[in-house]
Amino acid sequence: MTTLTETSAQREQLVRGLNLFDATLIVVGTTIGSGIFLVPSEIAREVHTSGLMLLVWIVGGLLSFLGALTYAELSAAYPHAGGLYVYLREAFGRPIGFLYGWTLFLVIHTGSIATLAKAVPFYLGYLAPLSPLMATLIPIAFVILFTIVNCLGLRLGATVQNFFAIIKVTTILALLGSIFLKGKGSFQSLDNPWPQSFSIDLLSGFGVGMIAALWAYEGWHLVTFTGGEIKDPNKNLPCSLALGTAIIIAIYLTANIAYLYSLSVEEISRTQRVAATAMEVTWGPIGGTLISVAILISILGATNGTVLTGPRVFFAMARDGLFFKRIATIHPRFKTPAFSIIVQGLWAAGLTLIGSFSQLFTYVLFAGWIFYGLTAAAVIVLRHKRPDLPRPYKVSGYPLTPIVFVAISFLLVINTLIKDPRDSLLGLAFIALGIPVYLYWNSRQRA
Repeated sequence: MTTLTETSAQREQLVRGLNLFDATLIVVGTTIGSGIFLVPSEIAREVHTSGLMLLVWIVGGLLSFLGALTYAELSAAYPHAGGLYVYLREAFGRPIGFLYGWTLFLVIHTGSIATLAKAVPFYLGYLAPLSPLMATLIPIAFVILFTIVNCLGLRLGATVQNFFAIIKVTTILALLGSIFLKGKGSFQSLDNPWPQSFSIDLLSGFGVGMIAALWAYEGWHLVTFTGGEIKDPNKNLPCSLALGTAIIIAIYLTANIAYLYSLSVEEISRTQRVAATAMEVTWGPIGGTLISVAILISILGATNGTVLTGPRVFFAMARDGLFFKRIATIHPRFKTPAFSIIVQGLWAAGLTLIGSFSQLFTYVLFAGWIFYGLTAAAVIVLRHKRPDLPRPYKVSGYPLTPIVFVAISFLLVINTLIKDPRDSLLGLAFIALGIPVYLYWNSRQRA
């Protein structure tokens, strides 16, 4: 696979080939992965009651929607490849932008790919026994497959994404709807939805549950990375963020109500395969098999979407002189940042060999929410720093909307530091490692 020279690559631009439908399905498809099928048990163990379980998902959804509205202003003002990296660079300067891109590459985005890929054998194992070697090789194989697909053209990657997103949404809703139609469950778990008393530990547990829920909501912002490839981005980027996030919230609440209809909170807390267990209770062994297939489709779609979006950030960094020059190249035939996609794939494949599912999403969420909060704050900073900047869309409820998102983001970060200091400090170490790397790249650019 050949690449362009640096000079011609800098002149070459990415192709705007994504419409509103494509962008919305990127939001939906990259967000709905394995989380909604795996983390409800984590939440049930932390909050113990059905009311608090649903409240975790509602608050997580509202927080995500506030974030989507906030990021919509930035995406319309800066419709370029790179998304959050660009917004942070413009608001806070190149060092903060670089630290986000660095952490994205090191753990946030590649960690998300690895976590999704590691969930594939988890559900394949429900369909057929897997040896330890197969469970190790399968995630790597899928990372490589989607890396190749997205190197071969934006339209191919988007078509694969659309296919998976449509199949996953229709299949999941049909299967969850069948739980209610079968009529074998009850809403007894909702009779006493709240705890008899509240405590600091319960509040802290609610925060930990939020971290798990926000892993399931993770991904709605990834469409901003493709801002340089979306048609009419001033309109389609904000619309896709708001519409896609609203669809996700509706699906997640439907899923959790279906789980609570089939299982008690205690039963949910005891099973790692919540959706499969709920379908098995309702339909027997065939139900568990059907939902496992649906979940595999969902995971694979989210993996493809995550592979598609991330390289646009590393591409933007390289064009700023803050990453390897070759990552800034565009393939002459396929018009994709192919080398950036390959580098991301190699690192993500390596990460599949490290850490458990819960460890990976702790690293991803902790590091990610530091920058998600800063990005929301960028709206306020840029309103003062660049008052004349064209803003085709302005966030509703300003300044309250971004302020609430920033406040909750940093409360989650602080709560995670308190509840899980070891993994949180490791997340901070990943970010800090970027400081000498930035100094190196910055000095090279000036040389």
